[in-house]
Amino acid sequence: MPEPRSGSRPTLEAVAALAGVSRATVSRVVNGGDGVRPHLADRVQTAIQELGYIPNHAARTLVTRRTGAVAVIIPEPEARIFSDPFFSRQIRGISKELTAHDTQLVLLLVEDLCDYARIERYLAGGHVDGALAFSLHTDDPLPAIASRIGMPMVYGGRPGWTAGPGEDDKVTYVDADNRGGARDAVRHLLAQGRRRIAHICGPLDQTSAADRLSGYHDVLPAAEPELVSVGDFTAAGGARAMAELLDRDPSIDAVFAGNDLMATGALRVLRERGRAVPAEVAVVGFDDAEPVAESADPPLTTVRQDIEGMGRMMARLLMERLSDGREGRAAPGPVITETALVQRASG
Repeated sequence: MPEPRSGSRPTLEAVAALAGVSRATVSRVVNGGDGVRPHLADRVQTAIQELGYIPNHAARTLVTRRTGAVAVIIPEPEARIFSDPFFSRQIRGISKELTAHDTQLVLLLVEDLCDYARIERYLAGGHVDGALAFSLHTDDPLPAIASRIGMPMVYGGRPGWTAGPGEDDKVTYVDADNRGGARDAVRHLLAQGRRRIAHICGPLDQTSAADRLSGYHDVLPAAEPELVSVGDFTAAGGARAMAELLDRDPSIDAVFAGNDLMATGALRVLRERGRAVPAEVAVVGFDDAEPVAESADPPLTTVRQDIEGMGRMMARLLMERLSDGREGRAAPGPVITETALVQRASG
């Protein structure tokens, strides 16, 4: 951008004078309004560049009733958010889409229940136009907060809460076909001749984990309860669950883990127990989030979900909702994205 001319900060009036248009015309161009002929809009943009004019954000907010910012809320501990590539991929997708709409991302993290009062004050204070939230648990108070203050929301993941009266048609969400992907993983293991197939599931107060467990049972309805162990979507949780499964049943010949991090924990325990992968025990994960699956030892067969694409879709749906005044109408969706099995050396 060219350097501003010497003197005080360029004004809207200075842009109008240089472009040879009215102040109102400049205001409409700056604030994204319609009704300005293309050749006049081009003159205004040229003047803005030449003067180095920077719109006053507060004044723009008064005109447009928009802040140009969207909150991204993740109710998970910071340690998990910054160690699990799922979160960085989803945030990357959201950021790319918001950038395309000239909208700022504001990241809000929730460590424990006391943080929700702070989140509610921030959202109710008019600092953002809408919010995106993912990795919610079934008892999360965020949906009730959003409904109470009238905050436009799009969620990542199938809702696991009970909406209030008249609220079901206002819930917009984006999710992967978790149940179908889990079925594909288990069928793949059966096709390889595996018969004692265990499942390490994520925390069952999250719908993604519950849906993947349901997909496992769809294919193996008679699977014994001892073949399922609950993890926490971390490598350490996967290791604990794998050790528990082997202690219960040493004859296990395959494991479907509810995400790639838990699968890597399972691989570590299998090595420690002297079980060859995949010769003795095949392992399949879920996510295919770089770099976990490809850098595992051995590289991990997994169910790929388009994590970054889901983030972009969440942001796109919110921006559409904000731009067309859909806040008071039935929400679009849900949007369910496809999954695909990616076969590597582990199974």
